[in-house]
Amino acid sequence: MSLFRKYCFSVLVFGLFAVLPKGSSADQTNEVTTPPACVNNLGETILFSLRSGSQGGVAAGMANRDTDGRPVIFRMNYENATPAFQRFIDYHECAHHQVGHVDQPHPPRNSYAHLMNESIADCIAILRVREEVDDSYDAVIDGLVDAMTRVGFPKVSTDSRLRNIENCYSNYGSSAEFIAGVLNGERTK
Repeated sequence: MSLFRKYCFSVLVFGLFAVLPKGSSADQTNEVTTPPACVNNLGETILFSLRSGSQGGVAAGMANRDTDGRPVIFRMNYENATPAFQRFIDYHECAHHQVGHVDQPHPPRNSYAHLMNESIADCIAILRVREEVDDSYDAVIDGLVDAMTRVGFPKVSTDSRLRNIENCYSNYGSSAEFIAGVLNGERTK
């Protein structure tokens, strides 16, 4: 290998490490946290299922019902997220069960109704972080921004989501009160 090729190869390798996102699976993995308590709006206990996904290794969750009709949260690639962000994802997905989103027809992606459901789940999640764990707000936000950036969300989408979360964290009471408001139709418009 010529000296020039060695130089190009070393620049390429250094550049690759320089642009890998902080907290990516390439430089660390994390212990997966214990799932939180979660009961849906029908009084059913939510099951949690850990899965490894091949979609870029970004941690994600999905609230659904399994093939037997039991409420479940699928936890994917959690080892690639900080414990604070893992808990936020769990609370977010749990919120979809708590307010009954899982048993309603899923609105079209990026529609007003879909974005409202996501905003509600984010709000409940950050309220539960505030109430139940000692994770710092900044640790949760850092994990969220990292994940949204890695997936390719535009900055305007990330900023809008962060404003909603900050508003909920700073201005709302308990998660139980917020959930009751959603179930009573007070927080869905």
